[in-house]
Amino acid sequence: MGQTKKPSWDELFEVASGQEGLFTASQAAAAGYYRQLLRRYLESGRVRRVRRGIYRIVHYPPGEHEELSELWLWSKEKGVFSHETALSLHGLSDVLPKRVHLTVPADWKRRRLAVPRGVVLHHGTIHPEERAWVGPVPVTEPGRTLLDCAQAHLSPDLLAQAFRQARSRGLLAPARLDEISRAAGVFGVPG
Repeated sequence: MGQTKKPSWDELFEVASGQEGLFTASQAAAAGYYRQLLRRYLESGRVRRVRRGIYRIVHYPPGEHEELSELWLWSKEKGVFSHETALSLHGLSDVLPKRVHLTVPADWKRRRLAVPRGVVLHHGTIHPEERAWVGPVPVTEPGRTLLDCAQAHLSPDLLAQAFRQARSRGLLAPARLDEISRAAGVFGVPG
């Protein structure tokens, strides 16, 4: 007979702390909070359901990237924030994204997903070296972000501004600078 793990609030809190106070049902189970115990915590008001399979510690202070953390957990921790959302997170250009851009693995194209309102899904492969972290969420690094935005035909003015800022702040890998300059130039952005 298998032994169940003793619940550890400290373990669950530590996981949630790195995710703006949010955690998934599977993360709760890993900390010993199985379905019935989690239900008790919901009923007592200690945690609340944010969306299916995602919960929030009620008294955890609101975070700057809480909405993004929720969407990242929705993507089973596979998504990476990209395109205009990544430009904004990196502080490159004056872009104000109307929707959240999230790149998920290419093989997710075949999945039938109920995509959250306000989210634009992109499908592709993001290599580890193309990934950075802003607070609790993964985001494409500036070079990959600029390439994605150029291919998505972001306004040339915003793209030029982002390119200049990234280059002046030293955020572009020298090995990729030519590739990014060419991509920006193709879309009318002076290198």
